Amino acid sequence: MFTPDTREALSRDAIITATLELIEKEGLDAVSLRRLGAALGVTAPALYAHVTDKRDLLRAVAASAFASLIATFETIDDPDPLVRIREFSRAYIDFAGDKPDLFKTMFLFPPDLAFGAPTGEELDAATLAFRVPLTALTEAMDAGVLRTMDPDLAGLTMWTVAHGCAEVLAMGFGIDADGREALIAAVIDSVIAGLRA
Repeated sequence: MFTPDTREALSRDAIITATLELIEKEGLDAVSLRRLGAALGVTAPALYAHVTDKRDLLRAVAASAFASLIATFETIDDPDPLVRIREFSRAYIDFAGDKPDLFKTMFLFPPDLAFGAPTGEELDAATLAFRVPLTALTEAMDAGVLRTMDPDLAGLTMWTVAHGCAEVLAMGFGIDADGREALIAAVIDSVIAGLRA
């Protein structure tokens, strides 16, 4: 983390970086502006020149985390849309397993979906993370591999299953590495089978 010598370099980016580090080391519950100020060598009120409040800070952290997930998604480029759907789902589940507290932070802010009225808390980066995998679903529908349905509904279906799998794995049921792999494959394959044409 930062030291008092970095006081002059205090910026929104520095505060976000310190928050990311704190969440990854000690969890979401450890985050407070007082704690971050101390880590950055300033008083908590000094942070208000760069962040509105803790919610604003967590929103920025969530956007940064979603950007990291999107960067992973953008490396997935197999020509077969079903392979990409599997890889997107796997990348999502792996991200959740690798960064559990950051994952919790991300979902304080929802994507903007086509279902229902907006809450006002939607995050553009969350929406983009939801939309990137839709390209594979849409391509599979256009090719007749998956049945035609509303792309947002198909995407939300896949997301619900991947998110649920990630949550179950986070519960710590003593599932070993082989069991983890088997569960992930079964979950993804089952939902794809349900969406097939």
